[in-house]
Amino acid sequence: MVSHDSQPAAAIALPRPLSQLPLGFADAAADAQASFRAALQALSMPGLPLPCGVAAPTVPGLMPATVALLLALMDHETPVWWAAPGAAPWLQFHTGAPQAASPAQAHFAVCQLGASWPALEAFCPGTDASPERSTTLLVELASWQGGTPQRCHGPGFREPRSLCLSGLPPGFWVQWQDNHARFPSGVDVIFICGDQLMGLPRTTVVGNVAQGVS
Repeated sequence: MVSHDSQPAAAIALPRPLSQLPLGFADAAADAQASFRAALQALSMPGLPLPCGVAAPTVPGLMPATVALLLALMDHETPVWWAAPGAAPWLQFHTGAPQAASPAQAHFAVCQLGASWPALEAFCPGTDASPERSTTLLVELASWQGGTPQRCHGPGFREPRSLCLSGLPPGFWVQWQDNHARFPSGVDVIFICGDQLMGLPRTTVVGNVAQGVS
């Protein structure tokens, strides 16, 4: 989910001079609103690649849609866990978002392409009473195609869809089945490839096409 209550998190030492940091949005209000709408649309229409809605600034180590979502969704009350924290000072400068000390304390997690990150169960699932306190993962992919086909269905799907996402760690889809079983707790994922994003809310049922799982 994309709203959370605040929790303590670590401050980040900002580099000097600050002029070395990458830029933020050209039009902060309008671009943030467009990116926020894109995130909501992606989670309400799971399994469909959608544009991030803005021309995001260039930030080394991050895809354009990741940059857009970070600038739109983060603030000083949203601790962020980074698989590779090189861009953490940039985000804190523009949004105030602190760095989470562990995946379990993160409101959002940034899982960059090629970086290692823990199993989904390591992140905060929220509780049955407060599922909105769970972690939302921003997961960068190599491609929308080329991975093992998975059949997906659930709320937001008019009909089942097949996903072939490339760049996920081994065992991800087994972890996802466990995550789905925890509903109403569980994490949500927004996949990112270039300037596009795809939502996978915890309500989505996923099974391996080759094994005939549904």
